[in-house]
Amino acid sequence: MDIPATPPVAAAALTDLLDGRWSHVRRAARARVASTATHDLTTEEHRAHVLAELRALAAAGYPGLGFPKRYGGEGDLGGSITSFEMLGFGDLSLMVKAGVQWGLFGGAVELLGTERHHERYLRAIMDVDVPGCFAMTETGHGSDVQHLGTTATYDPTAAQFVVHTPHEGARKDYIGNAARDGRLAVVFAQLVAGGRGHGVHALLVPIRDEAGAPARGVRIEDCGRKAGLNGVDNGRLWFDQVRVPREALLNQFGDVAPDGTYTSAVDGDAKRFFTMLGTLVRGRISIAGAAGSATKNALTIAVRYGTVRRQFDHPDTGAEVVLLDYLAHQRKLLPALATTYALHFAQEELVTALHDGQGAESDDRSRRELESRAAGLKALGTWHAVRTAQTCREACGGAGYLAENRLPQIRADLDVFTTFEGDNTVLLQLVAKGLLTGYQQHLHELGSLGMARFIADQLVETVIERTAARSLIERLVNAVTPQDEETDLLDRGWHLRLFEDRERHVLDTLARRLRRAGEPDADPFTVFNDAQDHVLRAARVHVDRIVLEAFVAAVDRCPDEGAAAVLGRVCDLYVLANVEADLDWFLGHGRLTTARAKAVTGAVNDLCGHLRPHAATLVDAFAIPNALVGAPIALGAEHDRQIAAPAHPAAAPPRKEDSGKPVAP
Repeated sequence: MDIPATPPVAAAALTDLLDGRWSHVRRAARARVASTATHDLTTEEHRAHVLAELRALAAAGYPGLGFPKRYGGEGDLGGSITSFEMLGFGDLSLMVKAGVQWGLFGGAVELLGTERHHERYLRAIMDVDVPGCFAMTETGHGSDVQHLGTTATYDPTAAQFVVHTPHEGARKDYIGNAARDGRLAVVFAQLVAGGRGHGVHALLVPIRDEAGAPARGVRIEDCGRKAGLNGVDNGRLWFDQVRVPREALLNQFGDVAPDGTYTSAVDGDAKRFFTMLGTLVRGRISIAGAAGSATKNALTIAVRYGTVRRQFDHPDTGAEVVLLDYLAHQRKLLPALATTYALHFAQEELVTALHDGQGAESDDRSRRELESRAAGLKALGTWHAVRTAQTCREACGGAGYLAENRLPQIRADLDVFTTFEGDNTVLLQLVAKGLLTGYQQHLHELGSLGMARFIADQLVETVIERTAARSLIERLVNAVTPQDEETDLLDRGWHLRLFEDRERHVLDTLARRLRRAGEPDADPFTVFNDAQDHVLRAARVHVDRIVLEAFVAAVDRCPDEGAAAVLGRVCDLYVLANVEADLDWFLGHGRLTTARAKAVTGAVNDLCGHLRPHAATLVDAFAIPNALVGAPIALGAEHDRQIAAPAHPAAAPPRKEDSGKPVAP
């Protein structure tokens, strides 16, 4: 494929676009850098270090961005999520610790509580005077949080709730801040008042006294050392008839009067519960953003190393070849880099939608759509992060395995991102449900059984809605047809139409499969369970489309012509690498001929070669401070040593195998 050369572009022009609406937050975060060298710390040292860093962030006013102005904050929700995203460039333990304290614990008090809780706690939460926990997950119930076992039974004679762990499966597990630092927990429990249950609610329960000892009736156990994130003190909690005052109930969506009468403005236990969960969507969005930052860091290390590390002689010149000049190395890193750019712009759109829609004018449908998009981007973004971290580790050979070069720690810390703040497979099922019209009104029926019941009763149809730059996307899509063999493989309209056509087909065929649940003698659960692979594919291809639309919109609004040209080619690579990975589907469903499919692979190769001269600029555009990159192979003396290495081994001094430094492959 003949791709016209794209002139070099300044990294700053790309940075300006990447920084976007909250560029001032990103600049401030870069100025507030901290060391990332934690690999030599013991678990206790790491925990103490992270707590000290958390308090330093509090002293600098960091958490105030997202909290209400009335309580000393700035009320900038989008800025707050962006600041969490920036923490992902450093020690991910600090990001998670901050997320627990201010995002989950503080967010729950703010969004599920009322003025009495805000007045008493929000300032202390921001200042870390009250370190807290978010105690939802239980040993027996992780994803199925609607059926938690912990109980909170109201005693009208004492005007108190009695919080209790009825069996081992109901213990709170993996709770951040619980093992060492937490003093107060937001505990999710089945609320019992007036002689009946009212579903899951949240209460504030002290877990330690002022001296740091477990509170009366509370048992705490340390989860111990983990594969990663060892600066976070995860623990387990048991409650033995622990009494808290009636006012401990976070009563935004349901309240209990002194006599035990229960009231709520939201009808139905399930709907009320998922209304509560919906208010906490910012945590899921923050996780996706932080995972993106860690991915950018891994790519920065691997690409920089790949531009200076040399291996094997060129047969014509005799000079050793730079790793990134090999197509195989380009294919490892550059499609992953393209996807990282694409996910960045999709994340930016999501944060903007949350920020702009946080007021009363945001209707239920818009909130449900945002929750669905957040679920999808969290799933695909964190899976991409884990895969890319491993790819970058391998791309750096033995050097990538050294702790000092950060990649092993990034990989280990990212691993759990795929299952906390929502298991990715469960989240994709949530996305798929939102794509079926009619089911959107029943989105609170989380779980396979809820969907099975729905599809047994209703005719399922599908809908595709655009999320970005609607007029631009419509114009490009309407200009082509997906099966047009004459269309240039780099035609943006063809890209958009191909992704849209794939999504529509997958959704239509899924709907037809699910309609069988309404047939006589059909078992709705079996019908749904047998279609789960189809459900997950529907969600994936939907998220792929909205990510592409976000990327196209970003290229369109880029004010720098040179930067837009480079980004256009990055977008081409994102699309065609995605198509190549799904060639079985495109071939099997007649969307591509065999010749066209082979051309896609050739185009991916050509685009990798085309973007090779821009690779360093594309990672430099992330503008990660060197203190946060942290890896010697990507900066400093080790990086300079690679640059200064002779082009041919004959001119180099003998290499000492026993120097203490492994000879990287």
